[in-house]
Amino acid sequence: MAAASTTAEVFTFENGLTLVVEPVSGVSSVGFAVAVPGGSVFDTAPAHGTAAVLTDMLTRGAGTYDTRELSGKLDDLGVQRHEATGSVHLTFGGATLAENLPATLRLYRDMLREPHLPAAEFEAARVGVEQDVRAAEDDPRHRVMTELRRRSYAAPWGLPNDGTLAGLAEVDFARVEAQYRRHVTATGSVIGIAGAVDIDAVRADVEVLFADWESAQTADVDAGPTPEPRAHVTEDLAQTHIGISYPEVPYGHDEYFTAWAVSDLLGGGMSSRLFTNVRERHGLCYAISASLTGFKHAGRLTCYAGTTTDRAQETLDRTLEELRGAGDGVTDDELARVKARAKSALVMQQESTAARAGSLTRDWVHLGRVCPLEEVTAKIDALTPADIADHVRRYPADDLAIVTLGREPLTVSAG
Repeated sequence: MAAASTTAEVFTFENGLTLVVEPVSGVSSVGFAVAVPGGSVFDTAPAHGTAAVLTDMLTRGAGTYDTRELSGKLDDLGVQRHEATGSVHLTFGGATLAENLPATLRLYRDMLREPHLPAAEFEAARVGVEQDVRAAEDDPRHRVMTELRRRSYAAPWGLPNDGTLAGLAEVDFARVEAQYRRHVTATGSVIGIAGAVDIDAVRADVEVLFADWESAQTADVDAGPTPEPRAHVTEDLAQTHIGISYPEVPYGHDEYFTAWAVSDLLGGGMSSRLFTNVRERHGLCYAISASLTGFKHAGRLTCYAGTTTDRAQETLDRTLEELRGAGDGVTDDELARVKARAKSALVMQQESTAARAGSLTRDWVHLGRVCPLEEVTAKIDALTPADIADHVRRYPADDLAIVTLGREPLTVSAG
């Protein structure tokens, strides 16, 4: 198995760019992840979706290459790549053979620092994002969880990263160009690299490519109001879709891994409490899950259930019962399964240089440091049933946001 080093090297340049590098033995690949401030929370109302269109536009030619040539160059280097619009950051990442890293970094330097942003291709980019949003809205589960997010966080944190159909109609080329010039800068950007690398060589390459990248003043996000936490969306469907969330700790909190264990115990697999007690024992729903979500400043435990109309009320009642009793009667066997799932995920992450690079970048963004895998493992190993019970007492399933989608609204039982 590939093994990462116990520590990563971190370099912060004068312009505000941070590079995090971790050698991984036993591999021939290198993974990279770039996070650049400029995500959806920086969209100016009413043009929600500007960041998503910008993400697409950054790939449409850069430096001396047009769109087709840039894509071809990345393919020639064997780069398995992806781009995404996050709430705070635009992210770019992937993996390639180690010897191709310098050339790959040069192409991403051009994409970030010298993108063409061709005005003639703006509408195609905007329509592409709009089609993605329309396709997602065809999925009732996606719609209920999107509405749940909106009612769980203050705007703009609760808005979907790809924007809304109404917002995308307001996006124009001038807004996209302004978002690029205002936010895609070295300040607050992070590059994570993991794999078969020489640290000094990587630092030298990044210094040449990015050390003179322009910096800018850090942008603030003005939080708006949080909508009412309860809502029902009436649609004539045979199913009812239920979304539930309540406040939890964010990544970086001292009790984050305890909170993660709570969410995994509830909905982390086919042996979890929600799956066993709501789906299997009572046959109430065809899908149910729970996960820990959130941002640097706030976290939520989020739950989804999909069921038939006639079983929807009982599904909601029993799901809330499980959430409220998450700390009750936790057994050593239950906790052992939670720990095993966590360690399995860590092992699989180690076998992917792209995943490890993403983890390095995420740690720096959220923690301002790299959290060694040994530290994570130690925290997970140290968890006890009493820790779970104590955490649930401090962070109970209260202040619920609940969204349902189906024929009839449901009643929320008192805790």
